[in-house]
Amino acid sequence: MHLPLTTPFDPFGRLNLRKLEDNVRRCSKTPAAGLVVLSRTGQPSLLSDFETRETLRAVAEAAAEDKVLLAGIARDSVTATLDLIAFAAEAGYDAALVPVPSILRGHREVFWKESLSFFRAVADQAALPVVLDSGAETGAEIAAEWAIQLATHRNIIGLADSSGDASRIQRLVTETASVRRDVTVTMVFAAVTRRMLAHKAEAASALMPAEMLSGGGTALSVATPVAKTARKTRTRSVGFQVLCGRTGALLDALLSGAIGAVPPLAACAPQACYEVLAAWKDGDPALAAEKQERLRAPVLYVEERLGVSGIKYGCDLNGYFGGRPRLPVLPLTGAEREEMEQMMAGIRN
Repeated sequence: MHLPLTTPFDPFGRLNLRKLEDNVRRCSKTPAAGLVVLSRTGQPSLLSDFETRETLRAVAEAAAEDKVLLAGIARDSVTATLDLIAFAAEAGYDAALVPVPSILRGHREVFWKESLSFFRAVADQAALPVVLDSGAETGAEIAAEWAIQLATHRNIIGLADSSGDASRIQRLVTETASVRRDVTVTMVFAAVTRRMLAHKAEAASALMPAEMLSGGGTALSVATPVAKTARKTRTRSVGFQVLCGRTGALLDALLSGAIGAVPPLAACAPQACYEVLAAWKDGDPALAAEKQERLRAPVLYVEERLGVSGIKYGCDLNGYFGGRPRLPVLPLTGAEREEMEQMMAGIRN
């Protein structure tokens, strides 16, 4: 599971990086595999280019190095998309989550050639692997046939799908089954992040060989402790990674072949969402169904009716910082907050 972060603002609508860093440090203590910055839950269209870069930098510096970091890159042009991906790569991100450009949304039959060309052009030159971001609720859904074609690209590694359609997930998994890639993982098959590798390289470069010393002195070693540097890794073959991007369809997607999820409600209730995934991984479908049912009312009211304003208030209820949304998005009314408090009472962290 990957947690989609919200973007905190102060009461005056300014970007609140300190609260964002606090949220990231707490999220880093959850069992989630990674964090997603500036997905739809992070409202990337409300940020300037400078704020976008500051947000990406702040999360990368605050996150635990074993958490996979996905950078949401929502820009219309290929050039602007590649520039932000390059920045994210330098900051230590592991992949870029890229949606359909806003100028091509809502007219899938008309702009299908342009959409395919956009993703291929980005993937050809991107400094990071690309994960396609298919947003059915925003008119930015990536057609299954497009995703199947794009899955063969060497630098497109997965799809986050928010359609909630189990048959679509199953088709994507089945028709991309022949796509295989070798990746580096830990000895327990967890991801090896770019920041983990960077720290290992830094430690190795800290050793000073004897030939660099004058006068025949003894070699010096200023390497960090062995426990920090001696990471054993192995290679694993993986397929095209299909992630569920809709909380209400999480279990159905997993049963249909999805390998993980980016559930929006996990921004404010990560533990409750993770319990569905954990029960499924443990081979207990009855418990997984029970955990999924517990999320039904909060999903319908918070995620699908109130949207990001509701998710942010849920963060406040669960010990994360949500804060007020940035205009033109409006905060919840008193009645909505009261209803939310009742909805969230059973899924407090």
